Amino acid sequence: MNDKLPSLRTRIDDLDERIQTLISARAALVKEVGEVKQELGESADCYRPEREAEILRKVAARNQGPLSDEDLTYLFRELMSVCRALEQPMRVAYLGPEGTFTQTAASKHFGHSVQLMPQSSIEQVFHDVEAGAMAYGVVPVENSSEGVVNHTLDMFMTSPLRISGEIELRIHHHLLGRMEDLKSITCVYAHQQALAQCRRWLDAHLPGVERMAVRSNAEGARRAVQETGVAAIAGNNAAEIYQLKVLAADIEDEANNTTRFLVIGRQSVPPSGNDKTSLMISTGNRPGALYNILQPFARHNISLTRIESRPSRQAAWDYVFFVDLDGHSQDPDVAETLKELGAEASFVKVLGSYPRAIP
Repeated sequence: MNDKLPSLRTRIDDLDERIQTLISARAALVKEVGEVKQELGESADCYRPEREAEILRKVAARNQGPLSDEDLTYLFRELMSVCRALEQPMRVAYLGPEGTFTQTAASKHFGHSVQLMPQSSIEQVFHDVEAGAMAYGVVPVENSSEGVVNHTLDMFMTSPLRISGEIELRIHHHLLGRMEDLKSITCVYAHQQALAQCRRWLDAHLPGVERMAVRSNAEGARRAVQETGVAAIAGNNAAEIYQLKVLAADIEDEANNTTRFLVIGRQSVPPSGNDKTSLMISTGNRPGALYNILQPFARHNISLTRIESRPSRQAAWDYVFFVDLDGHSQDPDVAETLKELGAEASFVKVLGSYPRAIP
């Protein structure tokens, strides 16, 4: 054995002991914070999106390797999740069933020390958070190659919930099944978005094989376990949960296929220093309406990162615009823009200001 190894291992043991002591000290401070908040009569909500985002940005800024920023922020997310659970257990709803990419996104954002509760629909996620049965919810909102999830946008038209955060998840689609090779596949199940994101691969490798859209990739994986000749498109999480073989990995057509998810809750989020704001704007059907509502953004040099239109469902050919912009609603330039928008548009609703997604 190399003489250096025992010495190196002793140093690692010493570091482990110091790390463990510091983690325990951090956890004790978190519990003390909870007690102080109770004494002051502050909100019992132990999740502070702006504070956690600030911590994670500092972690990445301090990083000097050899671990990547993503690896370090993952470790600190889990540390914060464990400490948060000491202060107060938290239940988070997500679009299920178990094994969906939404579950993966929720775990990435909140860590594994929360109770994740799968729901059958986006509407049910909203309902449970509105009713107070869940502290927060996680729902998909857009994919880099297939566009927005319209049902999520439509829910904001009537829901009082606020956007508390966003999650960006790199999506890797795998072909899963119980069979030994592709020749035995007679049908492929997946969510319609996943089928669209893998269209070219399916055309090339499974021409003529039936494709069936189901309500989630996890549902497709579940059915692939039960039905002969059926394969599913899903991720690693579903493969592990349903014990399916990966027949082909990374079959998505776009190399940078990414889905964005929203965290929805009942509270507004203070500024974190690097934020986005989402708005819902109605103008009525009149010439130049969209041009007029865009002018305040240009005057105040506010960058728009997304704009989508959806039927208002109030009148024929009447539309609502969903807008994402850089900055927080409390920032002076953004606040002045919102004031001018209120005078120009027939309706303006701030859906939330929240920390920008952290890798």
